[in-house]
Amino acid sequence: MTSNTRRQSIFITGAASGMGRATALLFAQKGWLVGAYDLDNAGLASLKAEIGEGNGLFGRLDVTDRADFSAAMAGFSAATGGTLDLMFSNAGIGGAGLFDEQSWEDAMQVVSVNFLGVMIGIRAALPLLRATTGSLCLVNSSSSAIFGTAGISVYSATKHAVRGLVEALSIEFKRYGVRASDLLPGLIDTPLLSDPMRAMAPEEGMWRLVPVGEVAQVVWSAYHGDKLHWYIPEQLRDFHRQVVTEPEVVREERTALMATMVTTDDI
Repeated sequence: MTSNTRRQSIFITGAASGMGRATALLFAQKGWLVGAYDLDNAGLASLKAEIGEGNGLFGRLDVTDRADFSAAMAGFSAATGGTLDLMFSNAGIGGAGLFDEQSWEDAMQVVSVNFLGVMIGIRAALPLLRATTGSLCLVNSSSSAIFGTAGISVYSATKHAVRGLVEALSIEFKRYGVRASDLLPGLIDTPLLSDPMRAMAPEEGMWRLVPVGEVAQVVWSAYHGDKLHWYIPEQLRDFHRQVVTEPEVVREERTALMATMVTTDDI
């Protein structure tokens, strides 16, 4: 999106594995400077070996710690001259469990990482985004932000919150010339995906198992496009339309699906 010869840069949270790692590798191949941050030191070390030290910055980052995030962003800013083309807020954790059975501590950890961590990161990145023409603030939400998902209710709630935040920021940030959008991935082939969901994934359609490389390609498209929501796969857009027009139908379908899964687990 920029016309100068400055090396473009991306800051990625949760970069050591899964979607973040695939995105880091793709953008490094495209010649971008990659800022890769995670709590997984071993994963970061192997990523650094693949990308090469001259093509990235690699650091341990707790996204729920404001001081930690500020320090990471300051180091990144020093390397890029205070610019940032793409902030990819990708770090997140699962948190399966029925609402009344999940421990309060586990639920609050999901909220802290998946929502508060996103807010902290965006605030830390905004000065750099504002200083960069055509910049994008991109947040990894989830298809569970389309309709509340039973069995991961708190996780789903945080992703709804993320989607709402991004929609608001896509308007607010226009005064700075900064874009904001999100990803709404379905069933992505990462360790976060539960075994029952993996086993139920069809070979085709909106609930097929999507490789992480496909997500990375959508991140690339998001930087070069101007959509608000990026559905992965694109068929999830039709599901979102159904949720808006027929929420009760979706509720009953999901209720029947949950009953099937509970029965299967009890066998």
